[in-house]
Amino acid sequence: MMPPEEESPDGDRDGGLVLLHGPKSGSTRKGCDPFAQTQRSKLQHRRARINQQINKEMRMRAGAENLFRATSNHKVKETVALELSYVNSNLQLLKEELEELNSSMDVYQNDSESISVPMIPLGLKETKELDLLVPLKDFISEHYGEEGVLFEKEIKEFMELRQAMRTPSRNEAGLELLMEYYNQLYFLDSRFFPPTKTLGIFFHWYDSLTGVPSHQRALAFEKGSVLFNLGALHTQIGARQDRASLPGLNQAIDAFQKAAGAFNYLKENFSNAPSLDMSAASLTMLVRLMVAQVQECVFEKMTLLRAQNDFLARLQLAQEAARVEDVYSLVHQTMSQPHVKDYVPFSWTTMVQVKSEHFKALSHYFAAIALCECPAPSDAELLEQEKAFLQFHVTMPEGPSLRVLLQDPEERRKLGKAHLKKAIMKHEEAMRIHGLCKILRKMDILQEVLSFAHKRSLSKYSEIDHEEDFFETGEAPDIHPKTHQKPEIKSPNFSQVKVTDLFHRLGPLSVFSAKNKWYPARRVHLMRGENGFGFTLRGDSPVLIAGVIPGGCAAEAGLKEGDYIISVNGKDCKWSKHAEVVQLLKSTGKEGVDIGVITLQGSECPKAVSHIPWETSEFHGALGAALASLPPLHLSQPGGQEGSSDVLRIRDAEEQQGEQQEEPDEQQERQHAPGVEQEEQEEQEEHLQRCPLHCSGGQRGHVLTMLHGAPGLAAWEASQAWLGCEDSQTRECAAGRIRAERKEGKE
Repeated sequence: MMPPEEESPDGDRDGGLVLLHGPKSGSTRKGCDPFAQTQRSKLQHRRARINQQINKEMRMRAGAENLFRATSNHKVKETVALELSYVNSNLQLLKEELEELNSSMDVYQNDSESISVPMIPLGLKETKELDLLVPLKDFISEHYGEEGVLFEKEIKEFMELRQAMRTPSRNEAGLELLMEYYNQLYFLDSRFFPPTKTLGIFFHWYDSLTGVPSHQRALAFEKGSVLFNLGALHTQIGARQDRASLPGLNQAIDAFQKAAGAFNYLKENFSNAPSLDMSAASLTMLVRLMVAQVQECVFEKMTLLRAQNDFLARLQLAQEAARVEDVYSLVHQTMSQPHVKDYVPFSWTTMVQVKSEHFKALSHYFAAIALCECPAPSDAELLEQEKAFLQFHVTMPEGPSLRVLLQDPEERRKLGKAHLKKAIMKHEEAMRIHGLCKILRKMDILQEVLSFAHKRSLSKYSEIDHEEDFFETGEAPDIHPKTHQKPEIKSPNFSQVKVTDLFHRLGPLSVFSAKNKWYPARRVHLMRGENGFGFTLRGDSPVLIAGVIPGGCAAEAGLKEGDYIISVNGKDCKWSKHAEVVQLLKSTGKEGVDIGVITLQGSECPKAVSHIPWETSEFHGALGAALASLPPLHLSQPGGQEGSSDVLRIRDAEEQQGEQQEEPDEQQERQHAPGVEQEEQEEQEEHLQRCPLHCSGGQRGHVLTMLHGAPGLAAWEASQAWLGCEDSQTRECAAGRIRAERKEGKE
């Protein structure tokens, strides 16, 4: 999963980051009015009511079953058994009512007067309200050491976003609302869900098709359910498009492809789902169903684009229809599997089977039209038509050679009649299966589509059927499926919706996250000594104390290597840049400065400059002696250098260690933030290319000491020359330049 990427509150980008998080504003996206009396809202309200009734009946059944097992009184057992039968009857009625709601496809279709085959949409998963105010306030106080009451506004804003997410509108704004909440869950996970502890929060969601409630403490369940609703909303948007126009078809194709991508992403990245609608078998079925509906839209698009009187175009239409039949047959096989058969609504299974037979009939119909209505090819067209016809049938039809078949009108009529006969048989089979389902029989538009196609084939058959035909119509071979636009499974693009980290005031996630632990913050008062404050800094947001000089002011005040500066003279510095902290420290007067710092538990401190063993250094001769006599470096690296790659590597290791910890009893994401490691690596490489101190730790320490008191770019370039060569004479020359710069600076 690609997580939202951080930015500092002032909006400065860090490595091409996309998603913002700043203090000014939260989400402005809202959900639908829950009291709006639209057909879709009424349907969703009924779904919510049935879900609650199913939940109540299941709790009653669980209690009755426990009592039945616990009691030894024969009379009580009889009473409980009677109550159980009553509860089970109620549950069965509720599930049948919910199945009828899930089969209400006509509510989600467009209002156009054009006739088109209905698509299968999914209803949204319902969830309970969630009160996060107390758990998050307690965690902020306990883990971050901040007053939880100061973050009530952010917590309430997140809860309002979750409430709006429950009723998304059926358009792009609704999709963005779900995507925004999904991205906010990344920040919530990083801030408040440590790998070794739970908050005691349960996320309740109802199964989309059965209404059976499920709950888990894992935030992954919340993420997966929101992702499922994202795919379901795409199906509703795709079903409502006017597929009689090219723009409507393109939008429907895009919506169903994105729905397939959402379900496929959910299947590949989440496991141990507590509800059947998010199981691997169900998600596989949904992905295949969406791909089949994309293929159906592609066929409809072909009928609008292709010339109807062209022989090759009609062959292509026949193959496109055969391809639609092929993918719907695969969907029907998936729905017939044991783990899915009893779960999927019967109307869905019947609709898929009807479409499979219907499009097989259409493939034979267009084959017959190509043979019977198109004229025999000219000599120039014959070769191209032969080539197309060779790949048209699964097996070559019996009779004369291909060239004779294409040029002889009578042979074309015979083969076309065979295709029409098969088309009529498949149309009648589709109508028969359609009549078996009570819910589908109520769908007038589907009945109209099937009846129209059947009458059209009968009419064409009567046209080409001659009274003097004494030959027996042969069996038409099946048509080879082929498509000119393969469906694409489009995974969700989480970076397209910019979000604000609502809890940015807690500090940068690289340090102030749930997986990190630190000792209580402490405040240190420093007075500037002759050699400065006696420590070195590195990095940004927050700035790290990279080295502490033994015996210096910082060491005597208790500062340690690896401490993070969180405030200077009461000013919050969690988000401050390196240069900003340096400026605050330099601007202090004789009264000194108050510095607030924290120390991560178990953090590895980087090597300080003063700890480099001189006797093992790579400096020799006069250069080593000159450097050994220099005072240590204080406060900041020259040239405004704001850090090195060491801290980045330490943070990467900590993040990977946190991601590897899982809760086996909860639903977990199998892949966490793919692509983030690559982005961080590229950022580090770019940083190292900019950094003139790309050398070993010992070399870096010597050069920092060497440059202290030597102003100017010449000394900086000389240090690079020393580091970049191995020749002793060149190194001695570079050292001479450094000494000259230092002498000039002192004068």
